[in-house]
Amino acid sequence: MYQIQQVDYGYRLKFGDFIQPSEMKSWMNESIEALTKAPDNFGVFIDLQKIKPLPQDSQNYLQQGQKLFKQKGMKRSVVILDKPITKMQFKRIAKETGIYEWERYIDAATDKDWERKGIDWITKGIDPDK
Repeated sequence: MYQIQQVDYGYRLKFGDFIQPSEMKSWMNESIEALTKAPDNFGVFIDLQKIKPLPQDSQNYLQQGQKLFKQKGMKRSVVILDKPITKMQFKRIAKETGIYEWERYIDAATDKDWERKGIDWITKGIDPDK
């Protein structure tokens, strides 16, 4: 399951359950279409609270999508997670695609103010890690 929503600061993405490679490929293709309307600079809020670890083929499509968002003007992104294994996997992927320095990770299981902190990072550059 995935959702792509255009919002005032850029895009809000939501992923859940176990995402097969075919579904991740569909997300990537829909992202290509959605990014045709992207402003020059934007942020991305990614909710991964319900996602299961990704199989390798799904990770490959995710990496292509991350690179595309960055190329199209993504300035900052925030990832909301609630499981340590998912956080490790997505940090590794971000490092491999080169977006890690613009991305922050917030654990929704321990931080009840995750949504405000995520939006503040995207819109105001207030680092949730500080």
